[in-house]
Amino acid sequence: MMSANYISTLMLSSSLRYSITNNQAALSRASTEATTGRFYDVGLELGATTGSDLTLRADWSFADQLVDTNGLVSGRLDVTQNRITQLSKTATDFLKDLIAARSTDGGGRVILPPAASNLQDLIGALNVSYNGSYLFSGINTQNAPITPYAAGSASKNQVDADFLATFGFPQSSPAVATITPAQMQTFLDTTFDAEFASPAWNTNWSSATDQTMQSRISTTEIADTSVSANQIGFRRLAEAYTMMADLGNVKLSQETFQVVVDKAIGLVGNAINDLAALGGSVGTVQQRVTTATAKLKTQQDILNNQIVGMEAVDPTEASVRVETLRTQIQTALALTSQLQKISLINYL
Repeated sequence: MMSANYISTLMLSSSLRYSITNNQAALSRASTEATTGRFYDVGLELGATTGSDLTLRADWSFADQLVDTNGLVSGRLDVTQNRITQLSKTATDFLKDLIAARSTDGGGRVILPPAASNLQDLIGALNVSYNGSYLFSGINTQNAPITPYAAGSASKNQVDADFLATFGFPQSSPAVATITPAQMQTFLDTTFDAEFASPAWNTNWSSATDQTMQSRISTTEIADTSVSANQIGFRRLAEAYTMMADLGNVKLSQETFQVVVDKAIGLVGNAINDLAALGGSVGTVQQRVTTATAKLKTQQDILNNQIVGMEAVDPTEASVRVETLRTQIQTALALTSQLQKISLINYL
């Protein structure tokens, strides 16, 4: 027994619309694959091996984060090294000035301007910030580490109070000329020295922490990536500059003035050695960061090759699919247009 199958324009149009919709979705996926060279749906294509792909991508992302972090760390270390170099050069020049002023009449007046200027430069250098963080603050990166040395500051007030308590008059008094070498030596070696050691230094001068910043520079390495303003070299420079700028040296007798200069020469000489060692330490960390970054980039290249090997599509095959789907869609649209023109009215 034979049966009749009914074919209508509505059924044909609906079938073509369904085909067009499916092919447009497939075209979008194929176009993405042809453009990116990567599976449109990696999970669907890889199936059970998707976990391995995700692990590779996580490792690549972690390495990429470390490379970015190392870029910031390198920037901080570069600025830190520049400041240390700058301070060392200034200290070396000042040492020459001290030696020249020691036996010069009016040496206190000669050495006062560079001493005062160097003290402010030291404070400014230690208060430098990078990317919103103070470099010499230890882990207290949101606060400038060194307070200004100026009228009304804790550091200035304490030096003035110490001088007055020891000698009975301020630095500006004519009586400064009566201070003997022995009296000045005792003051410098005891009361004044103590102002640049803990706890006075941390109370009156510095808000920095001794603990410095640490950064992960590779998957296996953590490095100290900052320098604290509490380093002995910085404190020695602050002491030398302060004693030459604010202990009434202009009024001191020549013998007493030489005591102050000799003390400052010793401090600055030691500070230069301290800064050289500190710069060497920073340089070592800089080299470690550079080496770690190079290894991370090599690791990224290896991981990327593995990821591409798993996710890559054949660009030629993807392009052929795109053209095939476009042809099918255009054909379906043309047929749909022809079907819409078919009407019984034309045959009545």
